[in-house]
Amino acid sequence: MALLKISPIFVMIILLLNGIDVKVSAFISTIYGAIIAAMVEKFNYNKIVEKIEENVRTIIIVFFILMFAYAIAEAFMATGVGAAIIRLSLQLGLTGKTAALVGFLVTAVLSTATGTSWGTFAACAPIFLWINHIVGGNFALMVASIAGGSCFGDNIGLISDTTVVSCGIQNVEVIHRVRNQGVWSLLCLITAAILIYVTALGMGLPDTVGHAAEAIDKIPSEAWKALEQERPAAVTLLHQVKGGVPSYMVIPMIIVIAVAIMGLPTLICLGLGLLSTLVMGLIAGTITLRSFCDLLYTGFSNAGNYSVSMMLWVAAFGGVMNMMNAFEPLSKAILKISRSVRQLLFCNGLLCLVGNAALADEMAQIVTIGPIIKNMTDENVEASDEDMYKLRLRNAIFSDAMGVYGSQLIPWHCYIVFYLTIASTIYPLYKFTFMDIFKYNYMSIIAVGSILILTLTGLDRLIPLFQMPSEPRVRLKKTQPSKIE
Repeated sequence: MALLKISPIFVMIILLLNGIDVKVSAFISTIYGAIIAAMVEKFNYNKIVEKIEENVRTIIIVFFILMFAYAIAEAFMATGVGAAIIRLSLQLGLTGKTAALVGFLVTAVLSTATGTSWGTFAACAPIFLWINHIVGGNFALMVASIAGGSCFGDNIGLISDTTVVSCGIQNVEVIHRVRNQGVWSLLCLITAAILIYVTALGMGLPDTVGHAAEAIDKIPSEAWKALEQERPAAVTLLHQVKGGVPSYMVIPMIIVIAVAIMGLPTLICLGLGLLSTLVMGLIAGTITLRSFCDLLYTGFSNAGNYSVSMMLWVAAFGGVMNMMNAFEPLSKAILKISRSVRQLLFCNGLLCLVGNAALADEMAQIVTIGPIIKNMTDENVEASDEDMYKLRLRNAIFSDAMGVYGSQLIPWHCYIVFYLTIASTIYPLYKFTFMDIFKYNYMSIIAVGSILILTLTGLDRLIPLFQMPSEPRVRLKKTQPSKIE
């Protein structure tokens, strides 16, 4: 009976592994799960629909955040915000020793501003790989650095779809999660940046100077065509980098980050970002009111076409699975080997990493494993509402980090395939392999390793805002009663 209840998960995994889109996989799995619920638990049609509606209502706000996120990402890429970030970073010219470090930092900032790792990599790879060619840098160090930097904003960015979806599934505010992991993420970034620079120095790379415009001029026509097909917005951004945009176009990004640090609600942060982008773009002449409305339309349409429709079916699927306690056997198995709440959360992190490797897609992992780890935590931990919320924050970070950063450690992951395809197309003079992305990807290695170790050992207490509650404030339900503070 237990195996029958959990079988919808296996149905979804099989569909995903066979290349079926997550929206369709979630739909089929929901229908199948509803049939199982009716058979096993004797739930009637009205009861099942009621549970699905109840689950969907809890994440309605996520749909609005996703639409805002997609819209602001379009606006940042098209109005000159992204180009201004790159141009300000490259004005002094780069050398073989500094190219990878600057590439890493620029992609980290740009991915945070645009919320996309794929778009950031596609936009920055042409610039930095050809600059690397000009200055005589190391290609493995460069491609690993811009891959790791591109993942940074995808994991912590307010407008990243993985950030929004992982928070929605765990029922936590995006802005709360960003604040919770902010110091940890910055420490990972700083440590990785130091290692990249030290590695470049150790390689004895030259001091030849290169510039962005020179690098863009060297991009072959075949690469432009491929980039136009893969990421059209990246082509627009590259033309803006070469042609120039006013430096004040970085203001919208600064505003979004500033109000996020102030703790304003996510929708207000994103709304201010859109408004400031419109104002700055009109002043700079990079957009008109009509073209801005077109960007909004594109963003809303893209969100509705993919993320919103996906989240609807994921929420429906989660409602069906929860109503028949489908995850109870897995919870019991993990609970048997867990002696504390920290060990349980550590197992949740490992489960996310294993799920990411099995599904080879970060979003598939988030929507498949996310409800499982949420259910295991909710059902097996006793804590105050405040402490339980902090545990859900850690689950949201695990779900996203193991999806985005963990992708860099998995040779067959869709991230790796995309990055290698883009890099090889943009710079055909070098044969890029998985090891090139993995070997020097300090950002991903540090992020994945540190969050697991900090969670298990309790050393997260040394990082401001990042500490999760431990016993006796929280406890596993199988342990002897103790006072919850």
